[in-house]
Amino acid sequence: MMPYAEKTKVPVGQTKSEIEREVMKRNGSAFGVMQERDRAMVIFAIGDRRIRFILHLPAEASYQVICSRWRALGLVIKAKLESVDAGIETLEDAFMAHIVMPDDSTVSEHIRPRIAQAYATGTMPALLPPTKD
Repeated sequence: MMPYAEKTKVPVGQTKSEIEREVMKRNGSAFGVMQERDRAMVIFAIGDRRIRFILHLPAEASYQVICSRWRALGLVIKAKLESVDAGIETLEDAFMAHIVMPDDSTVSEHIRPRIAQAYATGTMPALLPPTKD
């Protein structure tokens, strides 16, 4: 399978601006991007929720690969925001894994070890929730 936007000509800076524009037009109150050689972070606030994405960039990746990864992240964020706009899900549901908790970790960082433990021990709940009588 080919990576999304594998042949994109859109520069990283333009994608960052597009992500910011999508957030701010939905009453975002803060937006920031930080980047290191092997990863980048996009963090923003909508309402009273802070949301953080970490974008891992392959070591020694070409600029084309980096642009493609940024385009994919932009697509993900925009799709989640559109889903919220359409009433398909709430902001919390759409961004659950990326919501920043008071201890500065994300919901995903909190829950991933519990998921792994549940699968490792076989203490999984039934796929269907119990009926409410």
